[in-house]
Amino acid sequence: MTPLQPFSWARFVAIARKELVQMRRDRLTFAMIVGVPILQLVLFGYAINADPKQLPTAVVDHDRTVFSRSLVQAVANTGYFRVVAVPAGEDAADRMLERGRAQFAIVVPPGFGRALQRGERPALLVAADATDPSATGNAIAALTTLGAAALRHDLSGPLAALAPPPGPFEVRLQRRYNPEGVTQHNIVPGLLGVILQMTMVMMTAFAVTRERERGTFENLLATPATPLEVMTGKIVPYIAVGFAQATIILAAAKLLFDVPMLGSGALLVACMTLFIAALLALGFTISTVARTQLQAMQMTFFFFLPSLLLSGFMFPFRGMPGWAQALGEVFPLTHFLRVVRGVLLKGNGAADTLPHLWPIALFMLAAAAVALLRYRRTLD
Repeated sequence: MTPLQPFSWARFVAIARKELVQMRRDRLTFAMIVGVPILQLVLFGYAINADPKQLPTAVVDHDRTVFSRSLVQAVANTGYFRVVAVPAGEDAADRMLERGRAQFAIVVPPGFGRALQRGERPALLVAADATDPSATGNAIAALTTLGAAALRHDLSGPLAALAPPPGPFEVRLQRRYNPEGVTQHNIVPGLLGVILQMTMVMMTAFAVTRERERGTFENLLATPATPLEVMTGKIVPYIAVGFAQATIILAAAKLLFDVPMLGSGALLVACMTLFIAALLALGFTISTVARTQLQAMQMTFFFFLPSLLLSGFMFPFRGMPGWAQALGEVFPLTHFLRVVRGVLLKGNGAADTLPHLWPIALFMLAAAAVALLRYRRTLD
């Protein structure tokens, strides 16, 4: 039996110095050590906001009196609403809600001012896109507390008696697409995109790096297969894996969480195919850059973190500053979340989903082009 050697500080220092040198030479690992804390600090410190304001609002004013104009201005002064359109009717405002162009639709009915002067407490009609309850909760609370403060300059003289509680008008709120404010109806469809992104990118990122580490990449290079054939051959099998995962998630969403599925299943499958293809193209691009599976995992995580935080899955998308929203629009997950929530919860059709599909297609083409350019038919 070999006697236990005493601890040597010289050997300890030599091994630690060797590890530091290797870490310094591994630029990707060094970038992760420095970059991830900075990325998290910037995103959580500047981009994340659980109290979104300046929510896009469509206003339909059938009354067009001094009272309706004051009311609309008071709504905007709360800071939670930003009037982006003044459609002529409720149908146009409803289409804006369905397509996600507006978070709220406020309708001032005809005769609002006349009924208000008579003390009849007319109703202000408000429709909210409640697919994400956390994005609208504070804004709805601000609406319900407007009361007489919204018209305090107009309710003077003979009309001053209308100001005391219960107030000169009432707010009738309609929560669309998720009337009960069930959080699972927003989170579970979003998990479809998050899980697909995490698994599809990571599995494909290991495709080439795994062969390179095992020494089988030489056999692949010896074949007459072109870079396009190699990429498609490695991507297509994972599409079936993605659909198997999607089937499990959607079945659980319906059976366990009773998530409504109002839209077309065929449309959802088509959108999902495009999303999976974009993720697999990105994963193959990573595999052509990374030299080892560890590097591939690090690059995958570096993409996954900002995509998850800036897509609107964990935090309200419209609560982020403009630069963060612009950055979030680059990620395919942002657009797929809008597609899957729109199809399942709103019953959106092809015309409603098309504005969110072309950014995913553009991302897929860009990732595929980079992958083909990066692919090398040599080991150098």
